[in-house]
Amino acid sequence: MGQNRKISALIVAAGRGTRAGGGPAKQYREIGGVAMLKRAVAPFTTHSDIDEVIAVIPAGDTAQAGEIIGDVRIRLVEGGATRALSVRAGLAEVTGQHVLIHDGARPFVSRRIIDDVIAALDTADAAAPALPVTDALWSGDAGMVAGGVARDGLYHAQTPQGFLTEAIRAAHAHADDTLPDDVGAARAQGIAVRITAGSADNFKVTTPEDFTRAERVVGSRLMDVRTGNGFDVHRFGPGDHVMLCGVSLPFGRGLQGHSDADVGLHAITDAIYGALAEGDIGQHFPPSDPEWRGASSDRFLAHAVGMARERGFTLTHIDCTLICELPKIGPHQGAMRAAVAGIAGIDPARVSVKATTSERLGFTGRGEGIAAMATATLVQA
Repeated sequence: MGQNRKISALIVAAGRGTRAGGGPAKQYREIGGVAMLKRAVAPFTTHSDIDEVIAVIPAGDTAQAGEIIGDVRIRLVEGGATRALSVRAGLAEVTGQHVLIHDGARPFVSRRIIDDVIAALDTADAAAPALPVTDALWSGDAGMVAGGVARDGLYHAQTPQGFLTEAIRAAHAHADDTLPDDVGAARAQGIAVRITAGSADNFKVTTPEDFTRAERVVGSRLMDVRTGNGFDVHRFGPGDHVMLCGVSLPFGRGLQGHSDADVGLHAITDAIYGALAEGDIGQHFPPSDPEWRGASSDRFLAHAVGMARERGFTLTHIDCTLICELPKIGPHQGAMRAAVAGIAGIDPARVSVKATTSERLGFTGRGEGIAAMATATLVQA
């Protein structure tokens, strides 16, 4: 970013989409096996410059939308009877200096489009993507062509539309509820809006035919699924506790290492780096660097997860096995799963932490230390 600022993303998905046909609200319908709302939200949760993501959903749908999105970092706000009222409800919760307002019915926004809008906000109060109109335009009367319309300077509007938060809040406070988008509200208050490049894939899903088109888009894309493995070992030494998967366990000895020696988090971190083909934890946090002496290992895992998000990957599953005779892991498994999930920003149901012994064989069997191995799965759709 060109400036030091906090940027919020506001995903507006509070309508029912009656033009899309019967069945559930269109934002919950699946495209290529993934709910449209989840697809619309994902590019913002994985973007390194976006600091918070808020989704505006239909009143009464908090539990359903939360389960569908499956990302505890996303704040859910119930919307109103019109789009304008829903945007206002969302804006009331925004804490960033800038906000990107995006239609929840646009499931294929690219990182390039988001980057261009953010970059434009370095020098403009507002910016929005658009596509130049290339088709011939007619006016009509009673089902007959009445004349031609010049297409020069005409654009198909898209989202996300970016603004100074306080400016768009004020604009919406004075806006007519019938305005079709947020650029209309901004321009009604004299805010100049810069046009950035849109994309044909960034279309709004409105009709049953649009869902068919969306399935074709998904079918033309290659899903990238990555699996990485991690392994780590730390020996016992003096101490009164061990850190394992983000949880402090009272114990008569401690694990030795340059950081806090959390062997579980280290293995998980290496698994994510492995899935990204980005080396190992020692390359990113060298043990020779005094900055990391005694450091909490949640920083390492958060770095790996952040790198995955910047690449457009979603962390879908973590499996970690701790190998030791003592301490007993079973009573702490729930706390460990919750701790790992909190650091990684995923549902605890997607985290597995288990333990085994080595039948008193080897260094773990002799009680000399603890080993851990982990697998992480990343998906980029």
